[in-house]
Amino acid sequence: MDTLPSISTVPSLTADERAAILDRLFEPCVPLHTLSVELLGDKSFQNYDELINSIGVQLTDLAESTSTSDSKWLDSILAAHPRLGDTAESVQSSIEQSHLHAESGDDGMSLSELNALYEKKFPGLRYVVFVNGRARNVIKQDMTQRIERGDAHLERLEAIKAMCQIAADRARISS
Repeated sequence: MDTLPSISTVPSLTADERAAILDRLFEPCVPLHTLSVELLGDKSFQNYDELINSIGVQLTDLAESTSTSDSKWLDSILAAHPRLGDTAESVQSSIEQSHLHAESGDDGMSLSELNALYEKKFPGLRYVVFVNGRARNVIKQDMTQRIERGDAHLERLEAIKAMCQIAADRARISS
């Protein structure tokens, strides 16, 4: 799906077509389909930003829940995003992260080492950030600060915010 369908048609699409929209905006992820495909069929949205914000509310509700199963569900959605510096499965993630691979002369830990450190600090989570053309050293500094902060709840909220920023950027590009 190169171009997103008109927002007015989303509720009338099939469940598979609504899931494809989620895949295009976020990442392919069955747990996100389970959470949000029905919402896309039940509610009309004025624009894709409104749709993305509604999904952000669903994800934040999972983050704020005291249920262990909700936390695991959210973590599985967050883990759909590729690790920074790894080969991304989705075309859009590959494009978004391409400049991170091209930079050289970088000092300090590699992205893969930071990913491993992050995932050791926050088991079950994946570092998610809206790269938005920022340099690798800026991303690595952010990652290091978040590891040092050590707050898993804030990490989930940061990841949700980043996922929604990424989705909004993808919607702008695909509309």
